Amino acid sequence: MADMDPVIRFRAAVALVGRFPVLAGVDLDVAQGEIVLLQGANGAGKTSLLRACAGLLRVVSGDARVLGEDLVANPRAVRRRVGLFGHATSLYDDLTAAENVRFAVRAAGGPIAAAGPALERLGLVGRLPTTAVGALSAGQRRRVALAVLAARDPELWLLDEPHAGLDAEHRDLLDGLIRDAVGHGATVVLASHELDRAQGLAGRIVTVAGGMITAAVDPFFPKASMHVA
Repeated sequence: MADMDPVIRFRAAVALVGRFPVLAGVDLDVAQGEIVLLQGANGAGKTSLLRACAGLLRVVSGDARVLGEDLVANPRAVRRRVGLFGHATSLYDDLTAAENVRFAVRAAGGPIAAAGPALERLGLVGRLPTTAVGALSAGQRRRVALAVLAARDPELWLLDEPHAGLDAEHRDLLDGLIRDAVGHGATVVLASHELDRAQGLAGRIVTVAGGMITAAVDPFFPKASMHVA
């Protein structure tokens, strides 16, 4: 992405939960087409960083831009263009799997026709698309949330422990979704403790500690180089 602005550009970005700085001066660039792994202990700030990138956690000072949008001034501006897949699925239990996917795609301004292929790719076939999400297993609900992400096809994928709750077959399927998204021009930032799997996906790793990005390169990624300010 030479001579173009990065997809994510944070400079001294600070975000608070109450009075606590969950992001304490983050500096980070992520270029289009990258798959970047966030590593760090529980409570380090990985989820907060993903939520800030999604426009769901307000950056109160510093500079924070995602897809060219100023998150300090208007965090809502980026929400249709990014997809966050995290611990909570944000699905409606009283809607069917298919209705949830169609609703999410419509809300993001995408084509409703994308819902069917996404459900099928995630193995949500037969009776499952017409089953209320509240009646599905935890793993099936995770797959519905992934179908939402695939159908929306956002420019920036933000994934928080995305393989959790999936069996081996659907973990492999998720890896394929990620690679396909990048092949079509998307950018991916994921947080994961599963380094053996993540090293097959990510081209670069950054370590989050105390709400900041450190410059340590993980030994699982000998070719990685930090891309921080």
